[in-house]
Amino acid sequence: MIPAAFDYQKPKTVDEAIAALSGSNSKILAGGHSLLPAMKLRLSQPSKLVDINGISALKGIKEEDGEIVIGAASTHADIAGDRIIKSKLAFFSEGALLIGDVQVRNHGTIGGSLAHADPASDWPALVLAADGAIEVQGKNGKRRIKATDFFTGLFSTALQENEIIIAVRVPVPPEGTKATYQKLSHPASRFAIVGCAVVRFADGKTNIAFTGVADHAFRASNTETAVSGKAINEDVIATATNTAVQGVIFLSDHHASAEYRKHLTKVYLKKALQVIT
Repeated sequence: MIPAAFDYQKPKTVDEAIAALSGSNSKILAGGHSLLPAMKLRLSQPSKLVDINGISALKGIKEEDGEIVIGAASTHADIAGDRIIKSKLAFFSEGALLIGDVQVRNHGTIGGSLAHADPASDWPALVLAADGAIEVQGKNGKRRIKATDFFTGLFSTALQENEIIIAVRVPVPPEGTKATYQKLSHPASRFAIVGCAVVRFADGKTNIAFTGVADHAFRASNTETAVSGKAINEDVIATATNTAVQGVIFLSDHHASAEYRKHLTKVYLKKALQVIT
């Protein structure tokens, strides 16, 4: 299908992009893998696309003040191949390689994925487990939103009107940290039917995040309490997997029933905990 008519603007700075969004039914264009199909189906009919791919300030990956800073326009392929990521945040690199296909990884961006907040996308779980924060900018300046406060519902986030994600900030993991991301991928889209990210620090503190399970990615705080500070053995894993499914409203769709997702949540948490043991 053909999308409805729209205007197009390609700003060179973040300030220009924010100004372009103001006062109109505009959408940010980054990788476009979610937005453009929706426009072709006329599920989304923005009056203007604001293409941020020419904004150099949104690209690049660096280490700064004890954090790894990933520009919002960094592609999945950029992250997968980056030297800093491979050295200090390897499970981000491994997770990036599980996203889509080559074309998607070369064009899709981390900022676009987080802003879209698809309940089956991979980056939300990875950023949540890593204690990350999303840095955004709007007409009132910049602010940071903890990943644990960012995802609020189905395709819903804490982004305010006309705010743009400019970077993802992740604390450099201390020595001895182990991390993994395990998922069952949809065979065509490679979105997560269930995805589980686990980060275990040297002191035993453990972060656990899920995607694909509910209407948005989340940290499993009760499960973290069941695991943190304990040696990971069969009994601890059994307790953790049972805790992980309590109180969760599981998605049910043509890809997987709620009951199957509940089962997979246990399976992939167990896989992740075994990997970091």
